[in-house]
Amino acid sequence: MTNAGILGIGSYAGEQVVTNADFEKKLDTSDEWIRTRTGIEERRFAPDHVNTSDMAYFAAKEALDQAEISADEIDLILVATVTPDMPFPTVSTLIQERLGAKKAAAMDISAACAGFIYGLATGQQFIETGAYKHILVVGVEKLSKITDFNDRNTAVLFGDGAGAAVLGPVSEGKGILAFELGADGAGAMHINQKDKYLEMNGREVFKFAVRQMGESSLRVLEKAGLTKEDCDFLVPHQANIRIMEASRERLELPKEKMAQTVHKYGNTSSASIPMAMVDELKNGKIKDGDVLVLVGFGAGLVWGSVALRWGK
Repeated sequence: MTNAGILGIGSYAGEQVVTNADFEKKLDTSDEWIRTRTGIEERRFAPDHVNTSDMAYFAAKEALDQAEISADEIDLILVATVTPDMPFPTVSTLIQERLGAKKAAAMDISAACAGFIYGLATGQQFIETGAYKHILVVGVEKLSKITDFNDRNTAVLFGDGAGAAVLGPVSEGKGILAFELGADGAGAMHINQKDKYLEMNGREVFKFAVRQMGESSLRVLEKAGLTKEDCDFLVPHQANIRIMEASRERLELPKEKMAQTVHKYGNTSSASIPMAMVDELKNGKIKDGDVLVLVGFGAGLVWGSVALRWGK
């Protein structure tokens, strides 16, 4: 079968920078409290006139440019989001028209913060079976529109952003080596949207994430025929620095071998993993031939991980 890998990747972060000091003025909280418990120093919000589909388009354009793939070469668009512009039409169809990807099928995926992982795993199947050649996978969220800014427990956590990747055939030994997806609907109410706003049982989510992120990282390496010693770099969902550190410690990686962008973007849900990858590629931390573990968790409760060897 054809090996499926990432040919190009792009991102977009909301333009408005909101610092912890900004929340100090409105809520009973402090910069020190937020930083020590979450690792977040600031986050980005998209302006009112920028919709989820706009952010997805910006990230997708960058990914296509980097991949040197034209829009009419895309066979399928998968957009992971829980904050679409509207229930329908889907974000994927909106950006299909805007990109000019006239040949592409399109659908949205709702898997919360694990959405990008679900998108990669789905896209891989079409490429490896030969059904499609090029697939655009986007993780995008405008969480500011479902955040209750009077709730100090959740208001400080989230940001807006998008990350996109073009999947296509890569050389033998490169690309996606294995994936693992999972769900536990018994914990569904620990993260949910009630009426207009997002609600979260932080204590229960923390316990679930610390356990599941580490275990899933180890399982996906095993499925790939690898061990934790083979992992060169970890890209965890950027939700909370303490959860991320627990995953890193399970893999026994040094601090510099883990992507960390939560301090400047906050939790951008399905966008956080590709956004972190773009930053760390620019920083030179991800190199050709590196074995990466991407791992995320989210509302559902769901989780997912991918082991891949970077490069074409």
